[in-house]
Amino acid sequence: MKRSRFSDEQIIGILKEHQAGLGAKELCRKHGVSDATNYKWRSKYGGMEVSDAKKLKALEVENGKLKKLLAEQMMDVSTLKEMLGKNF
Repeated sequence: MKRSRFSDEQIIGILKEHQAGLGAKELCRKHGVSDATNYKWRSKYGGMEVSDAKKLKALEVENGKLKKLLAEQMMDVSTLKEMLGKNF
């Protein structure tokens, strides 16, 4: 996945400019982003503070680690089941 050129803090700052009254078209032109990007940011970060975004990022990282652990455990279980099925 392509990494954003804006940090979470910068995105929230841009969205706060929009909330302060700057129009969407001017905002996109000022920061060099598309309308679709602006819409995606609003759906993900709308109403958040910087601390909330940091917590969200930490939770996403932790969730990724847990999903990886679960997948590894499921592979181990299926391997053990195969081995037990062959022995009997």
